[in-house]
Amino acid sequence: MSALTPELTGASDPEPALPTGQQWAIGHGPFEATVVEVGGGLRTLSRDGVDLVAGYQPQERCASGRGQQLMPWPNRLRDGRYTFQGTERQLSITEVPLHNASHGLVRWALWELVELEDSWVTVGYRLHPQPGWDHFLDLRTTYALDDAGLTVTTAARNVGPSAAPFGYGAHPYLATGDTPLNEVELRIPAREWVEVDDRLLPAARHPVPGSDYDYLERHAVGDHDLDTAYTDVVRDSDGAWRCTVASTDRIVTLWADDAFGWLQVFTAIARDQKGIAGVAVEPMTCPADAFNSGESLVVLAPGEEWTGTWGITRG
Repeated sequence: MSALTPELTGASDPEPALPTGQQWAIGHGPFEATVVEVGGGLRTLSRDGVDLVAGYQPQERCASGRGQQLMPWPNRLRDGRYTFQGTERQLSITEVPLHNASHGLVRWALWELVELEDSWVTVGYRLHPQPGWDHFLDLRTTYALDDAGLTVTTAARNVGPSAAPFGYGAHPYLATGDTPLNEVELRIPAREWVEVDDRLLPAARHPVPGSDYDYLERHAVGDHDLDTAYTDVVRDSDGAWRCTVASTDRIVTLWADDAFGWLQVFTAIARDQKGIAGVAVEPMTCPADAFNSGESLVVLAPGEEWTGTWGITRG
């Protein structure tokens, strides 16, 4: 036993274990990024040493969903319960105060390194059946840096014998530096916003123009906090929508392709000054509780694959 003791205690480990596991660094020109093993998420992104995302330190556990991947559903499922193809299923309740199943099944999973090059990294995870989830999905995400910034491409393939419901979301916070939140300016390219109930689940949809949720033209946040989903997105000529967060020393834009018809904007972290200041801009394929409403829900047949791409640029 004594010969095994150093290995069991970790005394021979060259470095201490980190809360988010292995750290995979990539770079291209002025851009640098770090992707982590736990959740396969984005921990850092910077340009010339200036943060573009509000991430966290390697010694910290990921908090407030920073940079996490949300699959096979984003946001919340009421009571963790849904019916798919005639069978009712019950997931674990992970948002206990509101009694919801929150943000999918993979954000704390250990993702594996598939391939690592200087300017890009691909991570993968096989999602197996578990209580409330009966399906097999092969998940792959590539984070790539180029002259424009970061591009993130995710693929989900149904490798099981039956159809599977699917939704995807990502949870980056765009960094705002030292600018007070009320002075941060937002442009949110969407014509409808989603009202929620006291459990943060969809209750109604409303037109954006002329409302307190109207950021079709960029303007300051002021005293109005957002934890709000948007849809009926406004796309540019290339088919992508672009959401901008502008502070005094940086302008950061998140874009998403036509796989994403929804986005969530969340400002409370910047208001509460919890960790590095930033505004969450979350590209989503569907809204909260889509496993029940069917709204924008993807159903993957056996062998079918979904892909979607989003990215972050400065300026």
